[in-house]
Amino acid sequence: MSQLDSIVFGKKKFSDILEEIYTNQTEKKRQVTALISELKPLISDIGDATLVVPLIKEYMEIGVKNDEQLIKMATIVQRALQTETAEGDFSISDEEKEQLLAAMEELQDNSKEEK
Repeated sequence: MSQLDSIVFGKKKFSDILEEIYTNQTEKKRQVTALISELKPLISDIGDATLVVPLIKEYMEIGVKNDEQLIKMATIVQRALQTETAEGDFSISDEEKEQLLAAMEELQDNSKEEK
């Protein structure tokens, strides 16, 4: 389990990233449940529902996208940790490098879209 204690960047460990993913999921579940509970009394007919439901859907999708970014980052780190050699170098194949670069570009594109 020493890979879980590996420092990824700054003082952030791989286990911290995994914990953040779990915490975000738990918090998001609580927030969505609270939001739905608050909005339920405001829905009196189908017209109200057609206005409120898309807002809830959008809120949930934003949360899912944020979690996807964390999960992709955890996947990248996990691959890097698995391929770390005894000298501390990362020996990954050209195909894995391309996959990592593609994942990083996708993360950057998604980050720009969210802003």
